[in-house]
Amino acid sequence: MSNADALSPLPATDRPDVTARLRDALLGASYTADGLLELLGAPAYAALSRSETVPALRATRGDTPLELLVRLFLLQQPVPYARVTAILPVDDCLESGWLVRAGDDEVAATVDVRPYGGSDGDDWFIVSDLGCAVGGAGGVGSRAEGVVLGVGGASTTLAGLTVRTPVAAALDLGTGSGIQALHASRHATRVTATDVNPRALHITGLTLALSGVHGADLREGSLFAPVRDDERYDLIVSNPPFVISPGARLTYRDGGMGGDDLCRTLVQEAGERLTAGGFAQFLANWQHVEGEEWTDRLRSWVPRGCDAWIVQREVQDITQYAELWLRDAGDHRDDVAAYQARYDAWLDEFEARGVRAVGFGWITLRRSDAAEPSVTVEEWPHPVEQPLGETVRAHFDRIDYLRTHDDAALLEACFTLAGEVVQEQVGLPGAEDPEHVVLRQNRGMRRATRVDTVAAGFAGVCDGTMSAGRILDAIAQLLGEDPVLLRDRTPAQIRLLVEQGFLEPVG
Repeated sequence: MSNADALSPLPATDRPDVTARLRDALLGASYTADGLLELLGAPAYAALSRSETVPALRATRGDTPLELLVRLFLLQQPVPYARVTAILPVDDCLESGWLVRAGDDEVAATVDVRPYGGSDGDDWFIVSDLGCAVGGAGGVGSRAEGVVLGVGGASTTLAGLTVRTPVAAALDLGTGSGIQALHASRHATRVTATDVNPRALHITGLTLALSGVHGADLREGSLFAPVRDDERYDLIVSNPPFVISPGARLTYRDGGMGGDDLCRTLVQEAGERLTAGGFAQFLANWQHVEGEEWTDRLRSWVPRGCDAWIVQREVQDITQYAELWLRDAGDHRDDVAAYQARYDAWLDEFEARGVRAVGFGWITLRRSDAAEPSVTVEEWPHPVEQPLGETVRAHFDRIDYLRTHDDAALLEACFTLAGEVVQEQVGLPGAEDPEHVVLRQNRGMRRATRVDTVAAGFAGVCDGTMSAGRILDAIAQLLGEDPVLLRDRTPAQIRLLVEQGFLEPVG
């Protein structure tokens, strides 16, 4: 490891008094997500997520307490010791390792501290290694093996997907800087956070303490190794080291198993760790292998006794994928020969496994112990509306409903059209009849599905007052069709519209 890649010593975790005083000082200076946005403005704030700090540096040229704290803890700029003593308990922060001396009259931070707004308006702080708070390790951070990142797009995606019903026990597997454990602390009585990297657990402890969250159980180990055989959880979340790479250079992203074995193992072993009705939610990468359907590959991962909803959000060919992660590690800044050698190694690995592309997406399991579990594997690369936790929970509720209602029961049931669903008619301008009709959601997954005119008319009059069968009888009379035939052929469309959330069962 070069000096440039050396990781700084971390603040102590055994000085809760100092951490509490530091938290009070940060809040007192409005060093919060809202305060940061107000100070920097939206363009400079957004630039931070792209690892671009110049706009933020320009916006913090003044001498206010908030500007000094942004330069110190977010932009890694030394600040005058004399000036910051009026804002922070500086000497205690120096003693406990939050700060170090930088020259004769300045101090510098030993870790990044990024304000983060919780889902209920909480003012939290995410601690990470220097250079890793504003856009990941690529470009500005260290390439040391154990480097710990702060908040990234994957972290916030998983946080938004997670089902947030109150639970007794939650497990954050591969906690990193602790963001998922923070969210879980709001609705779980007991939170366990694990990581194979002891530095990550140390930083998670700092994140939780600085955010005013106490009592989480931090355990070191890989995958489910730190979990006792008799322990079960109502919620398991993981943003694992899912990158499919030749080797394990960076702990936060490279799992060290061949291909997509780490994600497969994580999913397959989660089922037996869940309580009845419990959820497990993961981000994952998976291989698209020559001669194999990717959907079949993922179906084979689902553990016995679990329903599953798997959504592929993006697919990259192997060259795009290799370039993405080579740049993430900053390898593009090395000499050309070294970069090309690493690129070659990635392509060799993929070719040896017959991999032609890599998929990225979300995997949700729900322990149902159903005789015939429901496994939905789909591709949906289109924009969605986060947070989606309630959408995820509702999906599995609808699966339960459909599993217990055969076609005859569906025709006896009443339905309402979900909120903010619109109808689009597609066809040539001026044509008397549309070529087809599309129903589109403006909330949640923002799905669009093609239906025939009968299903479109059916959905349009569903207001919860008439049974599905009676509505179909009325449509049959209007169209001059045989009502028995219409009742026979329409339940499949009703079932699809319920499964996708266009129709909601009454009661």
